[in-house]
Amino acid sequence: MSATQPAPGAAAAPPAGSGLDRATLDLPYTYQDDHFVDGAWAPSTGTGRIAVVDPATEEAWGAVPDATGEDVERAVAAARRALPGWAATAPSERAAYLRRIAEEVERRAQPLAWTNTRENGSPLAETSGAAANAAGILRYFATLAEHLETPDVRPFPNGAGETVVGWDPVGVCALIAPWNFPINLVVIKLAPALLAGCTVVIKPASPTPLSIRLVLDAVAAAGVPAGVVNLVTGGGAVGDALVRHPHVAKVAFTGSTPVGRRIAAACGELLRPVTLELGGKSAGIVLPDVDLEEMSRALIRSCLRNTGQTCYISTRLLVPAARYGEVVDAITATVAAAPLGDPLDVRTVFGPVATRAQYDTVLEYLAAGHAEGARATTGGAAAEADRGYYVQPTVFADVTPGMRIAREEIFGPVLAVLRYESEDEAVALANDTAFGLGGIVFSADAEHAYRVARRVDTGSIGLNFFASNHSAPFGGRGDSGLGVEYGLEGLHAYLSPQSVHRRVAR
Repeated sequence: MSATQPAPGAAAAPPAGSGLDRATLDLPYTYQDDHFVDGAWAPSTGTGRIAVVDPATEEAWGAVPDATGEDVERAVAAARRALPGWAATAPSERAAYLRRIAEEVERRAQPLAWTNTRENGSPLAETSGAAANAAGILRYFATLAEHLETPDVRPFPNGAGETVVGWDPVGVCALIAPWNFPINLVVIKLAPALLAGCTVVIKPASPTPLSIRLVLDAVAAAGVPAGVVNLVTGGGAVGDALVRHPHVAKVAFTGSTPVGRRIAAACGELLRPVTLELGGKSAGIVLPDVDLEEMSRALIRSCLRNTGQTCYISTRLLVPAARYGEVVDAITATVAAAPLGDPLDVRTVFGPVATRAQYDTVLEYLAAGHAEGARATTGGAAAEADRGYYVQPTVFADVTPGMRIAREEIFGPVLAVLRYESEDEAVALANDTAFGLGGIVFSADAEHAYRVARRVDTGSIGLNFFASNHSAPFGGRGDSGLGVEYGLEGLHAYLSPQSVHRRVAR
């Protein structure tokens, strides 16, 4: 079957435009000609522009400047000038700024959600929570101010003295974000960087440069000093200029593994600390005692969140041979019943994929799945839509470990279901990947599920669900990245320790 033909019995996508009227949305940012530098919106020094395309309509509805080298220099210089004063501010005072930013972000929740959805096609049901989640991240890191203000005194093991460990900001940080979650994947970098006393230059992904401007508005409204937070927009050349800039002290990047490798190589050459949160091909292990109703309730959020465009989701499901048929049926029914349509309709679960290039990539993987012998139980093709980058949510059964759809990150609404004979084989299949970011174990026995989870070589894993915890480290192993975000560990990524040794008076 061709990847452009609907699978038998597959539902076509409802036409885009069944949600909110795009013409009536109150969006404060559409066509913009400036960057946020030194506390104000400043015109770009160049004339290059990048169009912003609504993936549901294929309409270019906005544009931003493609930063020049001079724009990057101005942003880094502003961050560098602001660094001494911001670093000298007490951590508790910096925490107060974070709380004010959180309040201001929440005030902008609705336009932020609308803008985000129009940029990348994420359903409004997803983007409506972005402001609250971002505010939660900011407020969590604000609680860690006490950690920076409490003396950390460590005695010598031989009793001859003690060491006072101090924590200094690493300096100016480049924060480079992807297009799938353009707000929260900036804020999980921004919040710890600001609390640590660092100043930053943000570069959003080129398809999603507008919603982040609402966060910059919130930063300004919160009274954050000029130069502490800066924003430049543009393509890969702008990111590369930031990564290699001599006055950037740290890079934090979320995105694809190939780009992450290039950034890691540059930072290694420059001896520059870097945090990389990259791709994934996580496994969901379905144990024989699984409760199918409970699994079905968690399935889309854990395995196909954001139209499958989420790094940690379990896009490989490993199912026991003895229950393979009934589990595949349950998975198929759950995915087939979830509405595909206009992302501005609150009923929509699956929207379009974010860009034309990603749409083409997903269709290539669907074709590969068919060609290699996988069986589409629902979906399996481009959706029948008049416009927009819509792909039918797809479940492939009879997938074997060597197939491309079982080994490579697709970043679209595609689930691969493999079978296993023993628990040891399930764990081996879960670990048979270059990635190690997320995962899930579905079981009615929580203790058994925990024991299985501890055998999976991954940075995070859930039991019957998956979610990020702001207070727990999140990071990948293998090709999924370096370092972690969230938690106290995420804060320490923006700090440089200094050990002061002193004798103890006797």
